Amino acid sequence: MSDYTDTPYGPVANQILTLAAKIQLLVCDVDGVLSDGRIYMGNAGEELKTFHTHDGFGIKALLNAGIDVAVITGRNSQIVQRRMQALGVQHIYQGQGNKLPAFEDLLDKLDLMASQAAYIGDDVIDLPVMHSAALGIAVANAHPSVLQQADLVTRTRGGEGAVREVCDLLLQARGQLESAQGTSV
Repeated sequence: MSDYTDTPYGPVANQILTLAAKIQLLVCDVDGVLSDGRIYMGNAGEELKTFHTHDGFGIKALLNAGIDVAVITGRNSQIVQRRMQALGVQHIYQGQGNKLPAFEDLLDKLDLMASQAAYIGDDVIDLPVMHSAALGIAVANAHPSVLQQADLVTRTRGGEGAVREVCDLLLQARGQLESAQGTSV
């Protein structure tokens, strides 16, 4: 028997799939994970970010499958608030220079343990939560130290569908990938 299982994105270690099957909460960073990390600033001070509809579909599919989704981000942005509301994400923590207290608060509110949570990030500010969660995930273009410390590295870059890759993995681990119901939002 192989130590790996095929996924739509390539083989994944069975031990990762075993952890993924127990996940009840996916927590995402925003800049560099749900977006490509770039911030566009206009002359009038407006801020723009891009989000990928593949990630939106994956988040909706997770929520429909009964897996909670949250974001914890270091920045404050109305764009993030509106995007998460459009996706149905209810747990939005912005302006978190230290993300671990927000993560602990979230677990407490949802009556979950860290062993039931996965976290996806891209930079060193994400490491404390990545280490606390059962499954610490880095996007393909994360900072080198984050890549080295992650339990799993996506094949997809942040802002280009990396969150969808994780959503599909969590659904596959539960045997729900083929019946996933999301929408391209």
